[in-house]
Amino acid sequence: MDIKQLSLFDRVGGAPVIHRLVDLFYMNVLAEPKLAPLFPQDMSLVISKQKQFLTQYFGGPPLYTNEHGHPKMRARHLPFPVTKERADAWLACMQRALEEITPEVALREEMMARLSTTAYFFINKED
Repeated sequence: MDIKQLSLFDRVGGAPVIHRLVDLFYMNVLAEPKLAPLFPQDMSLVISKQKQFLTQYFGGPPLYTNEHGHPKMRARHLPFPVTKERADAWLACMQRALEEITPEVALREEMMARLSTTAYFFINKED
């Protein structure tokens, strides 16, 4: 099978790598002054849902939808002031996490391209 026929989920290394990605990502988020105030003190539910969502988003099993229904991610983010500056900060946190979990530049770029589209779609407030 051609490697390009595999999902991003499989190409990056499956659930263990996605889980590590999310853990690293939220360590970055909590250290980012533009983002940390948007998140609750107890991050366990946020982290769990993000692991489910990214598993599904990158082509793995539909864990998020199976447990929570349709993601409706834009609607779920409307209560939070998402600016371009915050979307950029979010993406920078994800980029740093991806650099730590995979040495493959092309794979990181492909994942970031997908995530960038989503991050900018969530913008709901001017900077």
